[in-house]
Amino acid sequence: QVQLVESGGGLVQAGGSLRLSCAASGRTFSNYAMGWFRQAPEKEREFVATISWSGSTTYYADSAKGRFTLSRDNAKNTVYLQMNSLKPEDTAVYYCAARSNSRLASRTLSDYTLWGQGTQVTVSS
Repeated sequence: QVQLVESGGGLVQAGGSLRLSCAASGRTFSNYAMGWFRQAPEKEREFVATISWSGSTTYYADSAKGRFTLSRDNAKNTVYLQMNSLKPEDTAVYYCAARSNSRLASRTLSDYTLWGQGTQVTVSS
């Protein structure tokens, strides 16, 4: 069973940057599409970005386009979410997720079968 561990969260001022990492255990990581979701207090978990198994396809939420970049290194079993020009409204717990049954990128939360524990991102104004 693949396990996902996020890191890289923290406190940053508006306009700053953070890079989140999601490290996966297990040999089958390269077969999985991966995604990032986030959940702010009293709000539903929402899609942020997704990447196909090869990294050739990525999709972003409108709120992330032009500011966030999702990439993966299958040799290191890791995906990276580079977040630039951060805004206070980006404050949330960020979750890494894997589609263990598909290589295709997806914006749909219910398509993901494996989840990390989350990492807090706080952007101050």
